Amino acid sequence: QVQLVESGGGLVQAGGSLRLSCVASGSIFSILSMGWYRQGAGKERELIARITSGGATDYADSVKGRFTISRDNYKNTVSLQMTSLKPEDSAVYYCAGATYYSGSTNPDTYDFWGQGTRVTVSS
Repeated sequence: QVQLVESGGGLVQAGGSLRLSCVASGSIFSILSMGWYRQGAGKERELIARITSGGATDYADSVKGRFTISRDNYKNTVSLQMTSLKPEDSAVYYCAGATYYSGSTNPDTYDFWGQGTRVTVSS
């Protein structure tokens, strides 16, 4: 079993930056495909960034060029650097891990989830 714990959320002004981190327990982190999802008020959970076990990355159009996902397999950590934040980025952000990379954005394809960390961007 893998437990994921996110940190780094908070309140930031529009145009600012935040760095989210997710630490994983267990010994299989290096083989997991990792993703960051977010869920805004009244919205569905959406995949915004993902990184495969080999380090390939993919981003939603809404964050491309502003957010960067990275991983450190020695520290069992995946991070999300967020810059040029906008009020519409306000959401609860979730770290997720998948034992099998399907290419799908469906949350059901991820096996492990963190508890979420809230990001609020003020205008």
